[in-house]
Amino acid sequence: MSLLGDLRELTKPRITRMNVLMALGGYALAGGSFKPVTVGAAMAGTALAVMSANTLNQYLERDIDGRMARTANRPLVRDRMTAKTALWFGIAMGVLSTAILLAAVNTVTAALGLFALLSYVLVYTPLKQTTPLSLVVGAVPGAVPPLMGWTAATGVIDGPGLALFAILLVWQLPHFLAISMYRFDDYARAGFKTVPVVRGDRVAKAQAVAWSIALVPISLSLLPLGVASWIYGGTAAVLGVWFLAWALKGLRPDAGVKWARGFFLFSIVYLPALVVALAVDVTVL
Repeated sequence: MSLLGDLRELTKPRITRMNVLMALGGYALAGGSFKPVTVGAAMAGTALAVMSANTLNQYLERDIDGRMARTANRPLVRDRMTAKTALWFGIAMGVLSTAILLAAVNTVTAALGLFALLSYVLVYTPLKQTTPLSLVVGAVPGAVPPLMGWTAATGVIDGPGLALFAILLVWQLPHFLAISMYRFDDYARAGFKTVPVVRGDRVAKAQAVAWSIALVPISLSLLPLGVASWIYGGTAAVLGVWFLAWALKGLRPDAGVKWARGFFLFSIVYLPALVVALAVDVTVL
């Protein structure tokens, strides 16, 4: 039972649930007919791809994780399982994810899932110790789940699907900048080249403001694309301005760790609130 619990921990269940929710939102927004088999397979394939990426990330960073307080108790750091077990567990989930998406959904969605998995593990993970540009690189696979939901319903990558992808991509950037600021010491000890570690908090805060500004029109792009209306639009505008206001507070000289943690927490509230508004909009109108 302890091994099963550790395997579950490798998959990062909370992150997986959020990604599945985003994929489900993408499918629902597409507005096609509800096909239980397709939906179930798409969500299972998305979940397995995310769980595989999380597991393989921890396999590759098992030595680094021991230097950080927030990751020091992970199964591989504490030798509660062998690295080989984690490796094959991660690979198996990745293979199963691709097989399910190919067999029961479509080729486009399977290709997106495989791209997200491989780019996260093979590109983003090693880049974290090389360049702060890893922030943007890692946001790309992180933004794929809602696009996978959209393509599971439509079979094509088009404007609305790309808008969903862009919203999640841009949201991740200030979100992770906030994390890297209030966990500065942890990331510095681990040798991760985050923006605050390499270029300082001032640059990180300026980037957070810039990305927060960009998030407002990008989140509203679903309106002219015809997939959302005033319920979502009004909510997205209010949330976007509020998000930007939080980012701007960081430019004050006295804004430090407390502000960064508060900004991070608000970013966690922002995304589910946006998804709920979109769900209500689609359901009501």
